[in-house]
Amino acid sequence: MKKQMYLFFSCIIALSVSCKDQSSTNDVVNGNSPELIDKNDIERIEPPNWWIGFENDKLQLLVKHNNIAEYTPSISYKGVSIEKVNKGDNSNNYLFIDLLISETASAGTFNIKFKNGSGDELIHTYQLKNRLKPAEDFIGFDSSDAVFLITPDRFSNGDPSNDIVEGLKQTSIDRTDGYARHGGDLRGIINNIDYIHDLGYTAVWPTPVLINDMPQGSYHGYAITDYHKVDPRFGTLEEYKELSAKLREKSMMLIMDQVANHCGLEHWWMKDLPFKDWVNNQKNYEDNIENWNWKVTTFSNHRRTTNQDLYASNADRKGNTDGWFVEGMPDLNQRNPFLATYIIQNSIWWIETLELGGIRQDTYPYPDKDFMANWAGSIMKEYPNFSIVGEEWSYNPLLVGYWQTGNNNKDGYESNLKSTMDFPMTKAIKDGINEEESWDKGLVKLYEGLANDFSYANPNDIMIFMGNHDKSRVYTEFGEDAVKTKMALSYMLMLPRIPQIYYGTEILMDDTAIPGDHGLIRTDFPGGWEGDTVNAFTGEGLSIEQKEMQSFMSKLLNYRKNSKAIHDGKTVHFSPFMGTYFLFRTLGNETVVLIINKNDEPITIDLKRYTEIGLDGKTLTNIITGETFDWNDAIDLSVKGPLLLTTKTE
Repeated sequence: MKKQMYLFFSCIIALSVSCKDQSSTNDVVNGNSPELIDKNDIERIEPPNWWIGFENDKLQLLVKHNNIAEYTPSISYKGVSIEKVNKGDNSNNYLFIDLLISETASAGTFNIKFKNGSGDELIHTYQLKNRLKPAEDFIGFDSSDAVFLITPDRFSNGDPSNDIVEGLKQTSIDRTDGYARHGGDLRGIINNIDYIHDLGYTAVWPTPVLINDMPQGSYHGYAITDYHKVDPRFGTLEEYKELSAKLREKSMMLIMDQVANHCGLEHWWMKDLPFKDWVNNQKNYEDNIENWNWKVTTFSNHRRTTNQDLYASNADRKGNTDGWFVEGMPDLNQRNPFLATYIIQNSIWWIETLELGGIRQDTYPYPDKDFMANWAGSIMKEYPNFSIVGEEWSYNPLLVGYWQTGNNNKDGYESNLKSTMDFPMTKAIKDGINEEESWDKGLVKLYEGLANDFSYANPNDIMIFMGNHDKSRVYTEFGEDAVKTKMALSYMLMLPRIPQIYYGTEILMDDTAIPGDHGLIRTDFPGGWEGDTVNAFTGEGLSIEQKEMQSFMSKLLNYRKNSKAIHDGKTVHFSPFMGTYFLFRTLGNETVVLIINKNDEPITIDLKRYTEIGLDGKTLTNIITGETFDWNDAIDLSVKGPLLLTTKTE
């Protein structure tokens, strides 16, 4: 797999912040740490540990403890000093400690002591670690990768003992209910890495596995109630690390799904918010928390175009950025500098802890966009070869392109975001395959959709997909037509893009009974539970059509994995002709050809139209069947569907 290595380091944007109510302390002694007292008197300190050797030498600790604002912290550890101590303006139970970690600091543990005016002392033992690898070795995903998206609760139950965890708000398991927990977990993914690898994928993106201690819908993952804790119903932090490590053993990577826009209503801080502006519409929340009598202004207007709109009203902009997604997901105010620092540090903590290969950031156009530029920039300056993809659910390529780094935005906005999600091409493929052919319908939608690449700063870095955890299954969108499904997936996998495919696509999973129903979209993967009569991991019980699709996807993905032409080659396509569409990817001696044929009856196509590609007289191999074809004057297309050919002889 080709990955670019850049031999330079960059300085990270400083995380220092202004304070609203602050005090400072000079009670710091730089030097060797005295004898360590191993204690954890403090209710919560986040991040729970940190590392030495970052470009950014600042760290801000969130300290949560009863009346902790009445205490003064001190540290005596060589290379670590307290620069500033900040108090919240909404609670006496928080301190925010700004630390400077100099180059002289070494890995180790030290005490943070807290004393109040009465002489009471609290002690918390904190750890600085050595980093496991250099920053430039965190290599992100690119156009050589193919990403396997999983809803963990619905993929495989590898450890039934964690299905029910007492003390959490939702403890039941009901596989007959599409909106209940089903028991899939991290162990289930770990157990089936070989299956994912053998299909031809190079990266795994599970939807969030951090704890969602919510009374309902907790399997979903996007209402996080602790940003440093794995949901015990998915497993442990050690299992999360194990998943990442075992993927790396297979030359694969783990992508983490993160949520900066909102948290879950049951997040621990929602009971005691540190600042008056920690979440948006906070007064409305605090005034009505007892009866959940939210005002309509609490919720987002979902007018994401206000981020780019030259004429947008301030009211509309505020409605998008400050509104809550739903009543169970408080909207975080990233304009609060302490929360902003917290989110950035949390992302870096997970990158280091899991040795991540990338981040997928949820609902990208909803948070404060200046913060998002700072967030992405801080990460990319610390990890110059890393990758982040942001979700922008828009079918307008101009809106998607706005969020990609290097785009020439009229307002001067620089996102620092490497990748965005290609919803426009997703729609173009769906429409183009489904529509009857005419001058302005059918395959021309694919042709013109790809022509929009002129508007993107870096098309190769955009993530293309056909299905995901929020959209109807691909097989359903194409009317349970396997041929159309193959056309769509073949085209997607040939594009100058980073492809993402949703689990179960390879066995034609569907949501046809109620199209768009999230419970059906996230159906259990057959074979992931003991007693399943169908097992897609082994092929037992699959229909002939399902097995054939599984084989088709495996052959195509594994070819793509080693195809330099698809990863980085020149792209040439020709306007649709007689119900066919030809696309070519070329690099060096390798040319890959995709022919999409929508004709129900056999047809002969004159190949002189494609002479400029330089294939005349060459022998090509069918990627799926292994049959050979001599590229001469014409080609007979007797079967409707995709035809994939290559000049490679290996």
